Amino acid sequence: MRITRLYTGKDNQSYFDEIELPLESRGPLGFFTEPAGVKAFFFREVPAKYNYTWHNVVCREYVITIEGKAEIEVSSGEKRRFGKGDVLFAEDVSGKGHKTRVIGKNPWRQVFITLP
Repeated sequence: MRITRLYTGKDNQSYFDEIELPLESRGPLGFFTEPAGVKAFFFREVPAKYNYTWHNVVCREYVITIEGKAEIEVSSGEKRRFGKGDVLFAEDVSGKGHKTRVIGKNPWRQVFITLP
């Protein structure tokens, strides 16, 4: 399973990367990633026109979009869009950070899964 990673480089700038989460067959139950402990799990909704300037994540976390769309921009100016079903592994807890803005007329709804 391939997901997007948002991280801080050695130069204190934020970057995107694609990472592969290995899946293991569990027979008729399907394929699973390795279980991981979590610190918290919560839902969040931000309104259309939400535009958050440079910031960092508070802790390492998975962000899963369940509705709406957002665009995230990293230090280099690269932008990526996230929509329904997209998974972002955010771990840029230091450095310049990233910008986030909602795209379209609908709110952006997400699930956050924070890691210990």
